[in-house]
Parts: sequence; C-alpha cells; structure tokens
Amino acid sequence: MTDLTPAHTIKRSGHWDDAHDSCVLTYDERFLRRKRLLTAHNQGFLVDLPHTESLNHGDAFQLEDGKLIEVIAAEEALLEITGEDLVRLAWHIGNRHCPCQVEPTRLLIQNDHVIRDMLGKLGATLRDVSEPFIPEGGAYGHGRTHSHAH
Repeated sequence: MTDLTPAHTIKRSGHWDDAHDSCVLTYDERFLRRKRLLTAHNQGFLVDLPHTESLNHGDAFQLEDGKLIEVIAAEEALLEITGEDLVRLAWHIGNRHCPCQVEPTRLLIQNDHVIRDMLGKLGATLRDVSEPFIPEGGAYGHGRTHSHAH
C-alpha cells in the first residue's frame, strides 16, 4: 500500500532520547492507531499501532528503522479559565467530561460555546488563547478521560 517507514511502537516521555525529527500534533490528532503523518522536516511515515493510543507531548514514535520522531503538542485555539473559585469551576468542567489542563492559577479547555456559556454564568473569567494543549490524563493517570458509556 505504501513505501513509508512504519512506526509500530511508542516510547513514552522520559524513556527515550535523541530524536531524529519531530511531529507537531493537536490534542485530537494525538489520539490515533493508524495514520500517515509528516515530520517537521517533511518526512512522511506511517503510524501503524496494534491499538489506538493517546499520545502526550514528549512521547516519540519509534520507526521500524529505529529512528525516533518526537511528538510536540501543537498550538490550538483554547479557552483560558480563571476566577475566584477555580476548584469549583474545575469540578463543573470535569462533570461534563471535558479534557482540562490544570495549572495553579488557571484552567485550559478546548473552546466549546456551551461550556463557555456555563462557565460565564458561574462567574469565571474567560479568555481565548492559542497554546499547546496538554490536559490531565484519565482517572488512573494515563490515557484520555471518556464518558461513562461502555
């Protein structure tokens, strides 16, 4: 089907060094199993993993030839949330199963008009920003948070 070098393995952040190249991906693009990608230097490669993976900033694809391609979180349109009761705001975001980047003085989420409206009514200060999105992992410290549907 293709003559692209395949990547069948992921090396997690902190468990590899010396990347050959990098690949800039949004949060949604970092959830994949099989996809053709381009590196920052325009080298095509084929991700072909045994099952769907959630990749984090700093992880790396290991190509079949042994080279490593670092995963970089892309800048994307986000909603910055600040306010007097950040813990309460975080609870409401989590209750709606929205991925959320938690920092000491602010929260970041993907821009969603329904959640924006809710947070505004709860007294949050909201600001549109463009930054890499690196939300908290799932309930057990890795992967993505999904709905309760099974």
